Amino acid sequence: MVWEHMKEVIWYVGHYESHFREIMEVRLQAESKETIRGKQKQLEKDEKRIQELDRLFIRLYEDNVSGKISDERFTMMSRRYEDEQCRLKAKAEVLRQEIETQEQQNQNLDSFIQKIRKYAELTELTPYAAHELIKAIYIEAPDKSGGKRRQSIHICYDLIGFIPLSELMEQEMA
Repeated sequence: MVWEHMKEVIWYVGHYESHFREIMEVRLQAESKETIRGKQKQLEKDEKRIQELDRLFIRLYEDNVSGKISDERFTMMSRRYEDEQCRLKAKAEVLRQEIETQEQQNQNLDSFIQKIRKYAELTELTPYAAHELIKAIYIEAPDKSGGKRRQSIHICYDLIGFIPLSELMEQEMA
């Protein structure tokens, strides 16, 4: 089943590359924009809190110097603020990297199409081709409701995710 799907994808991209590119760009951008928007919102919130912690730490230091809070209280509170700030900075860096990764989706599509072209003459499934093209394979539980055993698989391709091949074929034929 995996090999059959891969053959269809390879054939489709080889014959209808411009349509494949157009549909996948729209799909990837829609997913990407929503993901980026959420991560940017979280990043802004985290950066705002980091700045707020800087101001709180300065105020805390001033309160300690003026004698408004004890040295023990200052040490405890400053440690908590520093720990929170370190955690937020690490989280913000991860978010920045994830946003950058999402923004590279169009480059990923180009890379995927290049990989597909490389396997245009492939006659059988090889471990190397599977490893290079496929990120994950999801196998659903068997369905025996119609009297026959049916089992679906979903292939997540490297760099671009799931390819709605049946939808692409229907759109192309229409």
